[in-house]
Amino acid sequence: MVIPVDDPGDPRLEVFRRNERGLANRPDRRDDAGAGLFLAEGDLVVERALRAGCTAVAALVDDARPPAVAHRLDTQAVPVYAGGERMRALVTGLGVPHAIIAVFRRPRRPTVAGLVAAANRLVLVEAVDNPVNVGGIVRNAAGLGWDGLILDGTSADPLARRALRVSMGQAIGFPHARLRHLAEAVEQLRAAGFTVAALTPAADGVDLADLAAQPPAARLAVVIGAERAGLSAEVLAAATWRVRIPMAGGVDSLNAAAASAVACWALRPAVPRAQLSGSAGPGDEPVDEPVDEPVDDAVG
Repeated sequence: MVIPVDDPGDPRLEVFRRNERGLANRPDRRDDAGAGLFLAEGDLVVERALRAGCTAVAALVDDARPPAVAHRLDTQAVPVYAGGERMRALVTGLGVPHAIIAVFRRPRRPTVAGLVAAANRLVLVEAVDNPVNVGGIVRNAAGLGWDGLILDGTSADPLARRALRVSMGQAIGFPHARLRHLAEAVEQLRAAGFTVAALTPAADGVDLADLAAQPPAARLAVVIGAERAGLSAEVLAAATWRVRIPMAGGVDSLNAAAASAVACWALRPAVPRAQLSGSAGPGDEPVDEPVDEPVDDAVG
């Protein structure tokens, strides 16, 4: 049943007022079993969360024009609260609130070992702490047919609100694993027969085009680091190749998300994942929320 609410201070709406740490604290985000909550904004992201099998806790919708997906939640006995735009803006802190937001339980995620065993194309990120970049990397990897993502302990959460917004909800169903030190994952990948290409702006790196021209590796991973610091010495030393994206004079590097798109396209699998088809289009609504944090994680 849809429950009308007109008071933004209503205690039943408390979960929608939580910040990222209120939804999932650090131990929750480290838990592969699926502890804590995440917030899905917009009908497309809510739909993808439901399609991925996530369990909804509550939803807040536009009382004048509730989207169709709200009825699915209602039939699952999930409390669906409805209110006007002003009330929802005060609750969510968004100037223009979505017609629906919903809180879900965080799903179980694979371990690094499980992901390494199941995948043939992986993206690894180290110290990419901006959720906008992580969301962009997820969307690029998923859209170009890669199998999953491995993050170190300092990188942003793929299920953070802004990462989900930028990935258009792809991060919910896209397999990702986390461990404290990325060099350990690189070692596991090498032992499992992966070729590991670590992106770097260093002039002595192999040109990405030259690597792409070689016969494709059966199992391949691309590693992306943050701007300024780049990848750690341990990760660079453990990789098979140190790879650069050539840049025009006076430009040091690309943004991390942009670099992931270039590398994932150049080294894309010959046969994309079976569950992926088509390309970005009408089904992917534009990201219409302003980005108010600098996007400064980049690689060359």
